[in-house]
Amino acid sequence: MFKDQPDWWATHWSWGKSFLKYTGRNKSEHTYTRFRNEIERFLLWSFLIKEKSIDDFRKTDILEYADFCWKPPVTWIGTSSLDRFKLENGFFKSNSKWRPYKLQAPKSQQTKTIDKKKYRPSQQSLISTFTAVIALYKYLMGEELCYGNPAQIAKKDCRHFIRDAQVKEAKRLTEAQWQYVLDTAVKMADENPIYERNLFVIAALKTLFLRISELSERENWEPVMGHFWQDDDENWWLKVYGKGRKLRDTTVPFDFMPFLERYRRVRDLSPLPYSGENTTLVEKIRGQGGMSSRHLRRLVQEIFDHAYKKMRKSEGETKAMKLKEASTHWLRHTGASMEIERGRALKDLSEDLGHASMATTDTVYVQTENKKRAESGKKRKVI
Repeated sequence: MFKDQPDWWATHWSWGKSFLKYTGRNKSEHTYTRFRNEIERFLLWSFLIKEKSIDDFRKTDILEYADFCWKPPVTWIGTSSLDRFKLENGFFKSNSKWRPYKLQAPKSQQTKTIDKKKYRPSQQSLISTFTAVIALYKYLMGEELCYGNPAQIAKKDCRHFIRDAQVKEAKRLTEAQWQYVLDTAVKMADENPIYERNLFVIAALKTLFLRISELSERENWEPVMGHFWQDDDENWWLKVYGKGRKLRDTTVPFDFMPFLERYRRVRDLSPLPYSGENTTLVEKIRGQGGMSSRHLRRLVQEIFDHAYKKMRKSEGETKAMKLKEASTHWLRHTGASMEIERGRALKDLSEDLGHASMATTDTVYVQTENKKRAESGKKRKVI
């Protein structure tokens, strides 16, 4: 792979592989994927642009890399999600269309031409870049391969970070938009049982505040029906394997039970799960086992697309637009935000969400003060 190239290329590539192997053992699949993408970019830049060994990097080198990430050359930017390698004749080969950076238009504007020169990473993307590179250097220091962490020092001096005091736009559906999604899914399932799975997935994501990964089959975890369980007071719970390899039990409300029962009924199962039941929670239509996050997203997107068309026809493009932009994670945000608005205790909601701190729940979901501020702001006068 590195024939006729400097010896340190192969050495650094092996360092990156070792770090990712360590990350894969100790972090979630999502974190591993994010770190893999960031470390590959960092190494490619050090090989092809900087042409300097990373164990010789200083703060100024890392700041130079941050400048590069802020405005990479257009030849490094793609406009769609593509796999790094593709399978051909039983062998994985490098995908020539893959690019290290991605500028993808919102779903509502994907018919428009994309100007790659307008690429700028979000603040969150920039934080992710530094997090991964800092973690790489910490690992290399622990292995005594490097003797300092220039990325840690450079982060506070990066000129591209902005102190953010903005009002956060809630990535959620309104009650009307959610009603269209739910009504659409119910109608499709009533007309064709194959859509019972779609209905169950969107109801679970919204009502049980699940991440899409928490419904998916993973290497070290398979969600099964037996993860629904009932305590001595006949309260229902769902055992969830979440971020940070943490197990939590989330409450299951009475209103969710009919959706669970109808999904089980179409699968010829008993109305309710029983202790120790190993039936796959969300099964494939063809084949055996559970579904990947990618396949689950397709189920949700199909419902979003149908709901968008119905709402646009009934209430216009403006009110329906969020349904065209929404992702699966919006359902988790929607359910949690609605619970806050209904007055549920923040501590209880935080535990159901799997947040380590109530402060996280408060920051992400509580919009009460901003709503009061916006309402008072409407009363300002021009004259």
